[in-house]
Amino acid sequence: MFTGIVERRGSVVGTSGDRLVVDAGHLARDSGIGASISVNGVCLTVVSRDGDALGFDVSQETRARSGLGMLEVGDAVNLERPLSLAARLGGHLVQGHVDGVGEVTGTVGDEDGGVRMSISVPKDLRRYVVEKGSITVDGVSLTIAAIERDGVTVALIPHTLAVTTLGSTEPGDRVNLEVDVIARYVERAIEGTVG
Repeated sequence: MFTGIVERRGSVVGTSGDRLVVDAGHLARDSGIGASISVNGVCLTVVSRDGDALGFDVSQETRARSGLGMLEVGDAVNLERPLSLAARLGGHLVQGHVDGVGEVTGTVGDEDGGVRMSISVPKDLRRYVVEKGSITVDGVSLTIAAIERDGVTVALIPHTLAVTTLGSTEPGDRVNLEVDVIARYVERAIEGTVG
């Protein structure tokens, strides 16, 4: 379980077959083999470690449901270690199970140095998004500022732009999306009472 509060921006240092290698900096020091790390919002298991470089095997299922298969050497990624039971929950409950891939459809700067970013949301996920609710975009916990016809708008503060990959995201870029897990549980509970 994660919070969507990115701890570090890492960089891809290798891709070979199903193996993804990321320079995780100081996060690698307590992330041994078998540890979980959120990489752009995808929960991955550490399978190798060489200094600050962590290796992950990325399954075909994960490649099909996320944007990890498009990563190249030099690309920046958002990294977060899992939530401990003693930690504060600064974002929202994030599983690291990407629900779909959206596309940035527009960005508009504001007078405070922030950005309003519009993102398309796959049709089958739109029922889980609500204004002022939570959504995870490339591993970043964000509040939905507005619901649009084909997606959502989120408001990004300067800090988020500076410490995550969202600061360099442009219209046309694809992003990993995870909807609020509580919405999914509520839907399932209601389905169980009907019929």
